[in-house]
Amino acid sequence: MKRISLTQHLIEEQRLNNSIPAELRLLIEVVARACKTISHAVGKGALGDVLGAADTENVQGEIQKKLDIISNEILLQANEWGGHLAAMASEEMETIHPIPNRYPMGEYMLLFDPLDGSSNIDVNVSIGTIFSVLKAPEGMATPTEQDFLQPGTRQVAAGYAVYGPQTVLVLTTGNGVNCFTLDREMGSWVMTQRALQIPADTAEYAINASNARHWYPPVTRYVKELEAGKTGPRDKNFNMRWIASMVADVHRILNRGGIFMYPADAREPDKPGKLRLMYEANPMAFIVEQAGGAATDGKNRILDIQPHTLHQRVAVFIGSRNEVQRVTEYHAE
Repeated sequence: MKRISLTQHLIEEQRLNNSIPAELRLLIEVVARACKTISHAVGKGALGDVLGAADTENVQGEIQKKLDIISNEILLQANEWGGHLAAMASEEMETIHPIPNRYPMGEYMLLFDPLDGSSNIDVNVSIGTIFSVLKAPEGMATPTEQDFLQPGTRQVAAGYAVYGPQTVLVLTTGNGVNCFTLDREMGSWVMTQRALQIPADTAEYAINASNARHWYPPVTRYVKELEAGKTGPRDKNFNMRWIASMVADVHRILNRGGIFMYPADAREPDKPGKLRLMYEANPMAFIVEQAGGAATDGKNRILDIQPHTLHQRVAVFIGSRNEVQRVTEYHAE
């Protein structure tokens, strides 16, 4: 593949589909640059004194890791001054972060999970950053939380970075999904995969099996069929993969198929799930659908869900279309 940089791709995409205005291109480039900085901090690990927990909790009541806080700050500082944003929202912060008055206000809004898979930080397993871009509503003067509460279908761009053996950036602006690898010597993002497609059928699934006793019947039924393998109703052997980092699990699915499940369960019946709709489920659903996959909450297409709160949680079934369809049908029955 001819070496194409992220910037060249975005400019060519604009010429071809007229879908990436200059403001949006600049925003994506700034987010990508912030991900490079986070990748550098993750790569230093103990040498940079970034491992371990901080003495704080985030809005979700989860103990924050030092790298969670560092990554959140990197994204805020990188995106504040460029003039393409009206406001930001982060999984780590209780409410929105308006752009300070000393900077011009742009027409886009950015949401992000600064570091997904925090439990993997200290054991050197892949983690990542997830982001989503929305257009600010027409005539918006002062941004509020309400302005962010748009269904996933309204996203104009979404992406994630995985900080693994290589650092990769996966991006969609609504015309397919492309993957860029960070060239550490040159410091640039280079396209390494174009128009990713998820196979409709798969023999891999990802779920936290330690919660099996709490699952609702449709999930139990579906997973038991997979476990039964060649001698069961599916007449096929399945493998389970679980990295405990949504960004890494979805990246595997994007490359070779599979289904990732984080269902609601009976431990907290009033909670519709654990993952956050705005920071995790929506951007990932946009990416996966653009690659030919599917994403539901067990009943509804994730991208159609109308959010009611900034930190709304949701059940997630995402990946190869035929498997997502099957487990969704079991919920309907």
